[in-house]
Amino acid sequence: MRYGQRLGRRFGWLWAAYGTSALGTWLAFGAFPLIALQVLHAGPAGVAALSAVGAAVGAAVAVPLGPWVEFRRKRHVLIATDLVRCAALLTVPAAYALGALTFLQLLLVSVVVAAADITFRAASGAYLKALLPAEHLLVANARFESTAWTATIVGPPLGGAAIGLLGPTVTVLADAVSHLASALGIRAIGGHEPPPERREAGRLRALDLLDGWRYILADATLRPLFLNTALFNGLVMAVSPLLAVLMLGHLGFAPWQYGLAFAAPSVGGLLGARLAPRLVTRFGQHRVLVTAGSLRAAWPVGLAFLGPGTGGLLLVTGVEFALILCCGVFNPVHATCRLERTRADRVTRTLTAWAVTTRASTALLTALWGVLGGLLGPRTAIGLAGVLLLATPLLLPRRAAA
Repeated sequence: MRYGQRLGRRFGWLWAAYGTSALGTWLAFGAFPLIALQVLHAGPAGVAALSAVGAAVGAAVAVPLGPWVEFRRKRHVLIATDLVRCAALLTVPAAYALGALTFLQLLLVSVVVAAADITFRAASGAYLKALLPAEHLLVANARFESTAWTATIVGPPLGGAAIGLLGPTVTVLADAVSHLASALGIRAIGGHEPPPERREAGRLRALDLLDGWRYILADATLRPLFLNTALFNGLVMAVSPLLAVLMLGHLGFAPWQYGLAFAAPSVGGLLGARLAPRLVTRFGQHRVLVTAGSLRAAWPVGLAFLGPGTGGLLLVTGVEFALILCCGVFNPVHATCRLERTRADRVTRTLTAWAVTTRASTALLTALWGVLGGLLGPRTAIGLAGVLLLATPLLLPRRAAA
């Protein structure tokens, strides 16, 4: 199994669409909080609400979409969600140009985009499973992972420069155009996609809304992976605001140093994603999944010892590089295992439930760690999250999937 093996023209279009959309998203990284601060003069509470409420409500909106999408052609859903994101995002620069932009509009757009993001990811997983044979899924997921880390490295610096030159909404416009380009790329895939079998004349039952969670919790491999992912991602993201307070406030790092400390280590994600197929070929999927999942939990506790100056900058860069390298290996193997373990007629609901839970746990833990940071101080709260992360490997599957 090689990272560079050919997966066909149709996957090439899907990969190109994914890369275009990912670059647009990272170009616009942080654009909404910046617009809220600089254009609408919102305070810290307003900016926090924009990030938290938009993601939480968007996740709630996405819940009924999972079972609805299950009985639709996935390529049509991908195109539709791309166009919805494009249209919603275009309203922001348009309203700004007319002097009519409001905080409520930003909040509504963030909800629509969050719901469309979750729906797109769930439908794309189901479409990928149908598009490629099982033996090619890991290579495909590794390419998606490396593309995501590339966009992470390139997007924010270019986006920041564009905002400085052309104004606060230019990256939102670029993000909208990227989704339009993604829709055109997915349309170019072509081919015939048979309609899924419709159950009960395609009507949405109330129990279908919970079917994704029931499917996950009933599977001996998916259940521990689900719990591990929700807790790990939530704890890692929860300390991000506290790290900003510690580095930019208490320790006096310059903004460019803070940005460099988190942008440069993303190279580790590229390296990890390229290594993942080879490691699985040599050691097996389960061993790589457990080893990489355990190693990624070992590093964040080191951030509690962060100090000022060059030494502190090297410490946070090294910790983030090791963490991202392990995540670069783990993520595509995890995504492949999840697709392999999920029946074709349950993929969209399962991935929707997974994404909704991950986003909800991240929002909850971020709010909780904000309170802990105020009570205990940012360093102590970061250390506590690191200690809890050391226990997350206990939630990984203990046996290889049958």
